[in-house]
Amino acid sequence: MRILIVHQNFPGQFGHLVRAWAARPGWQVRALGRQSAPGLPGFGQLVRYPLPRAGLANQHPYLHQIENAVLHGQSAVQTMFEMRRAGFTPDVILAHPGWGETLYAKDVFPDARLIHLCEWYYSAEGADVGFDPEFPISMNDRARVRTWNAQHALNLLECDAAVSPTHWQKSRYPEVLRDKIVVQHEGIDTHGMGPDPRATFTTPSGMTLKVGDPVITYVARNLEPYRGFHVFMRALERIQRAHPNCHALIVGGDGVSYGRRPKAAAHWREHMLREVRLDPTRTHFLGHIARPDYLRVLQVSACHVHLTYPFVLSWSLLEAMACAVPIVASDTAPIREAIEDGKRGQLVDFLEINHIANAVLDSLANPEDARRMGCNARDHARQYSLAAGLAGYDRLVLGCDKPQAVPARLPSINDHRNLTIQANEQKEEQIQ
Repeated sequence: MRILIVHQNFPGQFGHLVRAWAARPGWQVRALGRQSAPGLPGFGQLVRYPLPRAGLANQHPYLHQIENAVLHGQSAVQTMFEMRRAGFTPDVILAHPGWGETLYAKDVFPDARLIHLCEWYYSAEGADVGFDPEFPISMNDRARVRTWNAQHALNLLECDAAVSPTHWQKSRYPEVLRDKIVVQHEGIDTHGMGPDPRATFTTPSGMTLKVGDPVITYVARNLEPYRGFHVFMRALERIQRAHPNCHALIVGGDGVSYGRRPKAAAHWREHMLREVRLDPTRTHFLGHIARPDYLRVLQVSACHVHLTYPFVLSWSLLEAMACAVPIVASDTAPIREAIEDGKRGQLVDFLEINHIANAVLDSLANPEDARRMGCNARDHARQYSLAAGLAGYDRLVLGCDKPQAVPARLPSINDHRNLTIQANEQKEEQIQ
């Protein structure tokens, strides 16, 4: 079996899959990512492609994402030709196609089984765009989103199979294309995460918090409205007024993963600190932290707040569930697939500040009920384990329902006929 993993920020979601497949006898695993990709410790088969230029500043705004996808696709395809000339021809290509790297993959490896991770299909209605009335959308926004989807529709048309992590994310794709998509989460380390009654966490100011303290946690890759940071800050102001002893541990950077920066501030943290009044001795902004510290943050949490637009499912929610943390989460898709209200956590209206604050205060005031729901959440999180993710992706890669019947190598049409691509054997000219 020869597999090529493509992700501009390799390994992205595929790290544990790469480790498992690379360890199998007879399996050859290669990876393709941008020069800035972090890579995977212990895995030396990552090939990095250069991006010779950024998109044009004067490009039509509807076409910025399409142009960037073409730039990524052309650079990636040049590197694929080099891999082919070096003797590597994959049986399977597994890719996150969101940045365009596999737009032309079939022109280099036409017989490879191309599998796309279909993470998100945009829409101006019914999902993230226009969800928050604080950020209304314009006709230009609608047109730009519709144009962006040209790339995502093409990705789904060109691939042989596709996968989405949740039923909600699959449902966002056009109905005519959904039959190609299977639902399979890639998996999280549910065995490596769990509650620890002896856990402590020391804040940058030197305060040590422990299990049993009234600790509220919030986690996002970056602190921004898509993940409800602005709503959380307003709720926290009310929570601190009502509960004079609680502390908040806030994990996340000041960049932008989704959406836009605020107009009159460097980042959303600065923007919200101008609006709300919080006790700085009880509000701890931790930024991006190391994995062991992140685990301790979750373990000492008495209530984890997870808010999101109707968008992609965050690993941090599942990891909080795996740690049996009592959870207050927004009643938005796809959270409803993971959290059953009153059983695995409390679901709240994303837009109702008082509802969110009261749910957190209720969780702190009733620790037994909160712990019960946390334990239920941990039990449910096991279905998102690494083993479950690997088994599902095995079935997808092999194109069969029985992953235990893993051949050393998939039969390939390359074994029976020679490819006729001749002109493309020469490296394409660099992008001007």
